[in-house]
Amino acid sequence: MGITNSQYDALMRVYEKRRIDNHHVEEARREKAYEMIPELGQLDKAVASLSVQTLKSSLASGDGSAQSMSASFLAHLKEAAGGMLPQERRALLLREHGFPENYLDSVYTCPDCRDTGWIGGKHCHCLEKEIISLFYTQSGLSGILQKENFDTFDLSYYRKDLMDEKTGKSSYEIMSGALGTCRTFAQQFQRGAEKNSLLLTGAAGRGKTFLTHCIAKELIDKGHSVIYYSAGELFDLIAKNRFGRVQEEDDQMPDDQYLSGCDLLIIDDLGTELTNSFVGTALFQLLNTRILRGRGIVISTNLSPSEIGKVYSDRISSRIMENFILVRVFGEDIRILKRIGTRQT
Repeated sequence: MGITNSQYDALMRVYEKRRIDNHHVEEARREKAYEMIPELGQLDKAVASLSVQTLKSSLASGDGSAQSMSASFLAHLKEAAGGMLPQERRALLLREHGFPENYLDSVYTCPDCRDTGWIGGKHCHCLEKEIISLFYTQSGLSGILQKENFDTFDLSYYRKDLMDEKTGKSSYEIMSGALGTCRTFAQQFQRGAEKNSLLLTGAAGRGKTFLTHCIAKELIDKGHSVIYYSAGELFDLIAKNRFGRVQEEDDQMPDDQYLSGCDLLIIDDLGTELTNSFVGTALFQLLNTRILRGRGIVISTNLSPSEIGKVYSDRISSRIMENFILVRVFGEDIRILKRIGTRQT
């Protein structure tokens, strides 16, 4: 999973807080049990004292008497526990007073990794889940992706009798192909792979943004880091970072390094932002850096590839034509159809 050092540190702080909170639970349980069962506190105190004494004796005498000292230690433990092993006596006392036998055991949110996030040098399943949750949060799409994804994309809004003059295909055929291309792109996405960038182009309201959401959910669920911004928000963020205008409340906003390094960057509605020389330069640098690093980009825009060259520059248009899979959308304005409750069948 492609996470930055700062993201990893943030996740480890979550686990540290989890361990602290569970320790407080353990302490509260111990206090309650000791208050209701005084003998339990005396037993644990006696076991702890015997353990310290045995350790000191072992260090002083060397290894020669280790076996006899172990037997002596066990005998003293049973004596302190009334002829039983301490853990057996502890369980009995807890049962007799209405507590579960494991009431004083260590408390873990995830018993598998004991709240470390790691098992045998690999991510625990709980850490994988936390990483994906972080990706959802930082993508800015955590809510909308439950509504807009490949499972909910509805082709019935696209007419089979509305024909595109350029291709001779119907709106339904074009959008079926666009949906298939986006699904294949998401399924086969790999960091560093060729053609791992996508340009969705076409008139407003035809489903471009919905398709970017479909791709985002598919990749986040697979553990890829995804960041989504409208073009206006993105270039405003870059300007804040470049010119030192990030406020305290913006501390969690991704910086230039993460914008360049996350697995997939989605830029929605390119061409709707206030375009100037700074925006053109920032866009080229971002595209160029991500392409060289093998990081994916998905762009949706109302502009055609040739119009992108006119609005920004030929070198930007060239980068897109060379490195992006082009997907054209066509049909009626879906937002209007949804508003009036009309589907095409």
